[in-house]
Amino acid sequence: MKTEEFLINRYGPLLPLSGLALLLDRSPPATRMFLLSHTDLACQLRSVRLKVGRRIYFRTIDVAKILGSDERRNMKNDVFMGLGK
Repeated sequence: MKTEEFLINRYGPLLPLSGLALLLDRSPPATRMFLLSHTDLACQLRSVRLKVGRRIYFRTIDVAKILGSDERRNMKNDVFMGLGK
């Protein structure tokens, strides 16, 4: 099962902030603070953010793509640095 399919089956088309916090292994308040930072990942996640009333959601498919590309980039860096297989 692809990451997109798993996340859509679990959360639906919109991922709540609490779900994103679980994916990032952070608490919801720490996730809010992380989203205020100026890192590439935080900027990409902010770009797929939706506010519905006072609640914050993220487009599930876009989050899967962002996290998938981030994992691939980290693996490439690990191989480049001699850390990967």
